Amino acid sequence: MAKRSAGILAYRYHQSNIQVLLVHPGGPFFAKKDVGVWSIPKGEYEDDEDPLAAAQREFMEEVGMPVAGDFRPLTPVKLKSGKVITAWAVEADLDVPGFVSNTFEMEWPPKSGKMIEIPEVDKAEWMDIATARQKINAGQVPLLTELTGIIGD
Repeated sequence: MAKRSAGILAYRYHQSNIQVLLVHPGGPFFAKKDVGVWSIPKGEYEDDEDPLAAAQREFMEEVGMPVAGDFRPLTPVKLKSGKVITAWAVEADLDVPGFVSNTFEMEWPPKSGKMIEIPEVDKAEWMDIATARQKINAGQVPLLTELTGIIGD
């Protein structure tokens, strides 16, 4: 069975434009990558877990603040890896410059035996839709397209 993730596509209106909140993965693999690696805040969930509750938990872990509101379900998307992302859109004007992500340990450099602690997310930014389309993982672009169809662009 393919892995599954649940996530939140937060959006806001800023100077008459729609902006979405995307996150950049932390760690040495993504340090010098920008285009195509950003994502909505999301994470894997178990069979017995409510996907929306998992999406809210993952948002809290990755952005460091809760998100609430009228959650609108979006059509699930399938990434090249086979992972399926179930997502919800919600209007939420959050102040993210001081966001705090959870951390995890990984061996770095590989096969060195040295463990380092890194943030799961090292950046969280509001972006206009055009910028987000360039920076987001290609498999998540349909989420942006659906959002603009629902709320207008």
